[in-house]
Amino acid sequence: MSWDQVMSASLQTQELVLLVPLEQYLIAGVHIGTHIGTKFMSKFIYRVRPDGLHIIDIRKTDERLRIAAKTIARYPPEKVVVVSVRQYGHRPVQKFCEVTRCKPIIGRFLPGTLTNPYLEHYLEPELLVVTDPRADAQAIREAAEVGIPIIAFCDTDNKTSYIDLVIPANNRGRKSLALLYWLLARQVLRERGELPADADLPIPVEEFETKTVSKVA
Repeated sequence: MSWDQVMSASLQTQELVLLVPLEQYLIAGVHIGTHIGTKFMSKFIYRVRPDGLHIIDIRKTDERLRIAAKTIARYPPEKVVVVSVRQYGHRPVQKFCEVTRCKPIIGRFLPGTLTNPYLEHYLEPELLVVTDPRADAQAIREAAEVGIPIIAFCDTDNKTSYIDLVIPANNRGRKSLALLYWLLARQVLRERGELPADADLPIPVEEFETKTVSKVA
């Protein structure tokens, strides 16, 4: 029995009610961490596989997605900025912001965006959501400097300095990021009352996934 099967069997025996079936989390690889586990992320790690890969506790991912959605729903959409420097986060962030009406920043995060009011691209959000604390470090530094709360998707090798709410998850995989942002968007709309508690987004999760470009020989 693989470690994924062990975790699946263990969690299922606890009669958990997750945002999506556990199998969907596992297929998307949301639980797959890295070969590094920082002290900051140790409480979110389910186990370490024999090959040294750290496995994230899906129960905690699911729990933190719910908390993040409740938090985001309390803010005016235009006051929530969602950031992804990493390419695989671009489409998930764009689709999330289309659905929730939040403000996306993808690609390079220009210095001074949150701290220099004299810049044309200056923003004054009340909440920041980042895809990867390492790649999005500039945004985190600026948000911390001006006192903006920060929600972040964090993998097992991330540091969590200045982050107010950690969502433990694979924050590098295409399918993982697509599912995470799809779930977060759905839950935000449910919390706002814009979507019934048992309803899905009209946009399928596949639409949140960054497409790979096939090379032509």
